[in-house]
Amino acid sequence: MPSGSVNSLVTAMALVAALHGSCARAAEVVTVYLDQAKIITIPQTTVTVVIGNPLFVDASMLRSSGKLVLTGKGYGETNLVTLDKNGETLSETTVRVLPGGTNLIVQRGVDRESYICNPRCQPTVSLGDSTKYMGETSGQIASRNGAANAANAPR
Repeated sequence: MPSGSVNSLVTAMALVAALHGSCARAAEVVTVYLDQAKIITIPQTTVTVVIGNPLFVDASMLRSSGKLVLTGKGYGETNLVTLDKNGETLSETTVRVLPGGTNLIVQRGVDRESYICNPRCQPTVSLGDSTKYMGETSGQIASRNGAANAANAPR
């Protein structure tokens, strides 16, 4: 191969590597687990936070701290954009919401039930559970929480 071709090839490979590296940094991905909160750092000059699809994740900015609390609300992937006071984009991040690691899914035909197992399996509700199972389990959770609130109420 002529030396000019080798130099051109090396230059092209270096350019591709540099572009790939900058793209990898620009496409930051933050993973949040369903029904859990995660604190991330955002630019200090952030005034506005935009969530592409609020069905997947909720965001609460902690004032003047450069921190943002993300809470997973639904499975999926969306983007998060931070803006300064002039509306200029400061950062863009992909947010991916995944199920937690201790869930057990029981599939009975078309009906699905979710359990949290740590160390024993207990019923819980999760997106995708059958309507009947979710209603019964949610009702039990609400009853338990009501009893706990009544017991803790001032007398």
